[in-house]
Amino acid sequence: MDAKAAQTLQLSAMLQPETMRSKPSGASSLRISREPHKKFLRVSVSVKLQPVRTSMIRRRVTPLEVTRSYENIAASTLESGTCHAPLDEELILKSRSQEIDPYLNGRCIYLVGMMGSGKTTVGKIMAKVLGYSFCDSDALVEEEVGNSVADIFNHYGEAFFRDKETEVLHKLSLMRRIVISTGGGVVIRPINWKHMHKGVSVWLDVPLEALAQRIAAIGTNSRPLLHYEAGDAYTRALLKLSALFEERGDSYANANARVSLEKIAAKLGHRDVSKLSPTAIAIEALEQIEVFLKEEDNSYAEH
Repeated sequence: MDAKAAQTLQLSAMLQPETMRSKPSGASSLRISREPHKKFLRVSVSVKLQPVRTSMIRRRVTPLEVTRSYENIAASTLESGTCHAPLDEELILKSRSQEIDPYLNGRCIYLVGMMGSGKTTVGKIMAKVLGYSFCDSDALVEEEVGNSVADIFNHYGEAFFRDKETEVLHKLSLMRRIVISTGGGVVIRPINWKHMHKGVSVWLDVPLEALAQRIAAIGTNSRPLLHYEAGDAYTRALLKLSALFEERGDSYANANARVSLEKIAAKLGHRDVSKLSPTAIAIEALEQIEVFLKEEDNSYAEH
C-alpha cells in the first residue's frame, strides 16, 4: 500500500488511571517520552490502519476499541523496560498460551496454594486463553456431598472432606484440557500429588501478609480452618495462615512450577503484590509452565 493510502492515528495519554486499548488492522509503533518536570510518562501510539475494500463497500473501515486501563504505574518502571503488562497484557497472555500449547498437549493444569491466593481467578483466565475448561475441586466436593465446605467440616470432619477431595482429584486425573483450582490443603496427601502429576501443577506463592489482608477483607465464614480463631480479622488470619504454611510449605514446593508474586512485583516495579493484575499472574504462570515443559521435553530427549 502506498503512503497516500495509509492512515495514521496518533493516540497520546498520560499514565494516570485511564483506559486505552487498540486493535489496529495494520502496523503500529509505540513512543514513550517524559514531560519536563513530570512524574508520569507520555505514551504516543502510532497505528497505521489499512483500508478495507470489498466489491460492495468502497469506503475505508478503521475499527478502534479503547478499553485499556493504567493504574499507579511509575514512570521508572516503563523506562526500565521491565513493565510490559499494562500495555499489552492480553497479547502477551495469548502469545504465551500459543507457545506452550505444543508442549502441554492437553494435559490438565492444577493450581495449588494457600487459601486466598487467587487460584480461582487466575485459573479462569488461564482456562479461557488456553481453550480449556475450568473447575474448582472444592466446588466438586460440595456438589457431591450436597453441603458447603464449611458445613462438611462441621458435620463430618476434615478427614471426611480430605477423602472426598482425593476422590475428586482421581476422577479429574483421568480427564484432559481442564484448569483445576484446588483447595489449600490438597498438598498434604501424597496420593493427591500422584493424581496431580498426571498433569502440570503450579504453585501460586503469595506472601502471607497479603493473604491475611485479602481474607480479612472478605471475612472467614467460608474458611473453616480460620473461622474460630480469636482476635481481629487480620491477626486471626495471619496467625492461622502462618501455622498452616509451616505445615504445608514443603509440600507446595512439590509443584512442577512456582509462581512467586513477590518476584512478579519486583519485575514490574511494584512494591505491593496487591497491585498485580490477575492477568499478569496468569502470564507468569504460563511462562513457568513453559520452562517446566521444555525441561521435561529435553530430559526425555536425552534418554
